[in-house]
Amino acid sequence: MNNVAPDQIWLFLRELANIAAQETLPRFRLGCEIQNKIEGKGFDPVTEADRQAEHALRQAIKERFPSHGIVGEEFGETRGASDWCWILDPIDGTRSYISGMPTWGTLIGLLKDNVPMYGMMSQPFVGDCFLGGNGLAQLVRPEGVTDLKSRGGVTIDEATLFSTTPEMFVLGDELDSFQRVSQKTKLTRFGADCYGYCLLAAGFVDLVLEANLGYYDIAPMIPIVEASGGVVSDWEGRPLRAGGRALAAATAELHNSVLNLLHS
Repeated sequence: MNNVAPDQIWLFLRELANIAAQETLPRFRLGCEIQNKIEGKGFDPVTEADRQAEHALRQAIKERFPSHGIVGEEFGETRGASDWCWILDPIDGTRSYISGMPTWGTLIGLLKDNVPMYGMMSQPFVGDCFLGGNGLAQLVRPEGVTDLKSRGGVTIDEATLFSTTPEMFVLGDELDSFQRVSQKTKLTRFGADCYGYCLLAAGFVDLVLEANLGYYDIAPMIPIVEASGGVVSDWEGRPLRAGGRALAAATAELHNSVLNLLHS
């Protein structure tokens, strides 16, 4: 099956959000078991909720689209027979999840030939489900649906910048580049995890600048930001087709301003 209907995908993403929530919500703020995926120095937590949510998502996708591939943070890649592939991060922001902070989210993207076509971020504890693709970006909440539009006309000195943590930047040129941008903006905030990109699409944030990402961290965010009018690229201004360093901006003008600062 090489063709998918946009309406079908849109509804299925919302179904997947509910499937993941059945695994993540009952375990949130209940002190679930935590394991460290890094041996020795460092801390990269994973919980039963991460693994069970991804397992449930994979089962649902396999049943609905058996020819599609699947790539997930916890269980790797399952190749498919078509050009379409799902990319999963069952809990983006596991550190927030285990700390009781509701800034984590389930990320699901649908790629065609590795290009992000549809994306979703679901935060079931607060009731937010952000969707993007096929030229449309929306926030779905229990009380209704809101179309998303990134904020326009903001210069870099007026901008709000989000990033997950300064520790994600390598000491030296990479951290220096981030700080050059941060020092030019009006406000910099950390700890947003995936929410930063969604709040950019909703018009509350103007920039997100991050590094050391997996593709599953950023691919589902790209259709949401782009369908809202924003721009997403790597730090060289190229389309993101893997993990690494990401720049999201509310407008093309702001995006160009940040690219110039990154390489000045």
